[in-house]
Amino acid sequence: MAKRTDAATLSRFIRDELRDNILSGRWEPGDRLQLKQLSDQFDTSSTVLREALARLAAERLVVLKPNRGFFVPTLSLDELRYITELRIVNERFGVELALERGDLTWEGDLIAAHHRMERTERRDKDNRPTAEWAEAHQAFHTQLIAACGVPVLIDFTNTLSDLVQLYNRWATQSTNWTGRDLSSEHDAILQAALDRDAQKTGDLLTQHYRGTLEAITKLGIEAGVPQAIPDAAEKLA
Repeated sequence: MAKRTDAATLSRFIRDELRDNILSGRWEPGDRLQLKQLSDQFDTSSTVLREALARLAAERLVVLKPNRGFFVPTLSLDELRYITELRIVNERFGVELALERGDLTWEGDLIAAHHRMERTERRDKDNRPTAEWAEAHQAFHTQLIAACGVPVLIDFTNTLSDLVQLYNRWATQSTNWTGRDLSSEHDAILQAALDRDAQKTGDLLTQHYRGTLEAITKLGIEAGVPQAIPDAAEKLA
């Protein structure tokens, strides 16, 4: 890694790298993040590393346990239900504002974000979402409310999206047998937004996010450890 002299820039860089590593599943839920190993990996001091981890803790992608250190969050279906409902309420409000305030530039950026998402390879060789698609997917949903004019709402949207992405990393194969057509879902959301139909866009987002919740719930995550994918007979139940 190239040396960086600006502490704030370095902290942001490490924060982004750690975020990507967590969301890509480098560490399992509940794993402790070893400061010595990470300091060696990034060739930096524990002070800079702690600052980056503290930022992630504020975003709930890392858990700080007093006198024990930093950990990857464990997964809880109950928490995912709360996150999903928060996401729905937050983004319905954001969509309502964005559709009122968005101009033609916003529309063009939304169409471009959708096009990028659709043109990005969604699955890797292990049938999990690629990092590129996960980034493009989040960018589309962020752009959907980008014209709302409320930065804190957008930041909160991205935090909730990251948390759901963490769950998706450990339950992603469930979306293969729930009958979902994600491309069609996103197409419908895009069209409703371009039609400036806030009610329909919000309803479609609600169905979209609850569909993700249902898919992950069917996999049966317990205590942060994903269970085996149900066999073929269970898939049809």
